[in-house]
Formats: sequence, C-alpha cells, structure tokens
Amino acid sequence: MGLFTKPIKNLDDLFVHTLQDIYYAENQITKALPQMIEKATNPALRQGFETHLRETHGQIQRLEQVFTAINQPVKGVTCEAIDGIIREAKEIISDVDDVLVLDVALAASAQAVEHYEISRYGTLISLARQLGHHQVIALLQATLDEEKATDRKLTELAESRINRQAA
Repeated sequence: MGLFTKPIKNLDDLFVHTLQDIYYAENQITKALPQMIEKATNPALRQGFETHLRETHGQIQRLEQVFTAINQPVKGVTCEAIDGIIREAKEIISDVDDVLVLDVALAASAQAVEHYEISRYGTLISLARQLGHHQVIALLQATLDEEKATDRKLTELAESRINRQAA
C-alpha cells in the first residue's frame, strides 16, 4: 500500500484507485505535452500534440464527472508508471542530437503514454461493467476511443513520415 493511499479491500476500491491513478496521470500529461510541443519539429507531430493536449483537458473533465457519478471525491494518487514513462521520455529526448531523430523519439514516447492510458481505460470500463457503474461507461469509452485514435495517428505519422525522414 502506498503512503497516501487507502488499502484496496475489494473490487470497488480497485476501481476507485485506478480512477485516481489515471486522473493523476492525465494531469501529469497536461504538464508534459507543452514541452513535447515545443521540442517537436515536424508540423504534423506538433499539431497532433496540440490536439491531444486539448483532448486531455476534456478527458480530465470526464474523469471528474465519473468521480461525481460514483459519489467519490475528485482526487489523484501518485502513478509511478506515468511518472516513469515521462521521466524516461525526458531522458531520451535530452540525449538526442538529430532533430529528425528527436521527432521519432517524441512520437515513440507519446505512444508509450497512450498504451498505458489505453490499458487503464480498458480496465476501468471492465470494472465499471462488473460493478454496475453503467452510468460512467460512456464517459470512459469516449476517452478510450480518443486514446486509441491518438495511438493510430502516431503510428501512421511515424510510419509514413518521421521514421523515414530520420533514417
């Protein structure tokens, strides 16, 4: 058990903890994306990051609606996974000298974030179904769909442009 978290005794506790985890993660992502936007040299990549930053603000609002719907206070718990992914991205990005390779590193780092988010939202939807929290499934599904779309766009951009340019 974490220092500032309560014990997870049942499935509902796990649902709330996972919700708090992704709420923290989304807020950390809103802090990291502006730095990625600033470093991106490919216009399509930069625009994709800007779009996803706006989406992330909407995703945070949806999470707040989920907290309200299940009568829980809106709060996050430290997510070591997202902190690690962001820390690793910053380290890699700081080590890259070639701007074309930097765009590849930025896209790859963004996909690591997306994959984490996709796993969390998928888990939340599954748990919400099991727990009968049907009123929040559409909110969670909307965000999962956005995360998957962002991941697809990053893959398309990497494979069609930025990986080739860096090679």
